[in-house]
Amino acid sequence: MQGKIDIVFKALNDATRREILELLRRKDMTAGEIAQQFRISWPSVSHHLDLLKQAGLVSATRSGQFVYYSLETTVVDEILKWLIKFKKNKK
Repeated sequence: MQGKIDIVFKALNDATRREILELLRRKDMTAGEIAQQFRISWPSVSHHLDLLKQAGLVSATRSGQFVYYSLETTVVDEILKWLIKFKKNKK
């Protein structure tokens, strides 16, 4: 679990990646649709999406020639459970 948490926090430690998550919270999007929201190169957007995928915060689904990115919340649930343990164990 610790390694997974490290990857998630690394992914969340960037404003652009947090913005991408906010976009995906509203709807699934292609990489091109996401890239249009930023003033950074497409390879940079691709890099951010890759880190978010590694962290389990987004998933990618191919549909024809497009890849749609979706927000994943399972890992967030796991991290919240992990954090709650600290609250419960505090005496």
